[in-house]
Amino acid sequence: MDVIFINDLRIQTLIGVYAWERKVPQTVQLDLEIALPDRRAAQSDRLSDTIDYAAIVARIETSLRENRISLLEKLAEHIAQLIMREFRSPWVKVSVTKLAALGNVRKLGVTVERGERG
Repeated sequence: MDVIFINDLRIQTLIGVYAWERKVPQTVQLDLEIALPDRRAAQSDRLSDTIDYAAIVARIETSLRENRISLLEKLAEHIAQLIMREFRSPWVKVSVTKLAALGNVRKLGVTVERGERG
């Protein structure tokens, strides 16, 4: 299985269950592992035979502007399903981290894996 990854993607978004979190954008960090549908790109060296990193980042940014999500678990699931559906990835691993969400915690978050490993 060939896997591409995007690490430390930081996006400002409204997320959380508390009233103040629904008003003040927070930075979330995304770490993604995305299985390629096949291995054609390793042979062809053509972008059309792989998943475009920039397209994934742009699509996630757009989706987070359009959708309001409360829980990190739901956000991770949303991103995983988006990547599998729109970019035809058979398997994804999505980690979503809130930075400095609590006074004495630098990072907290959730990781989900969806799909079938090849």
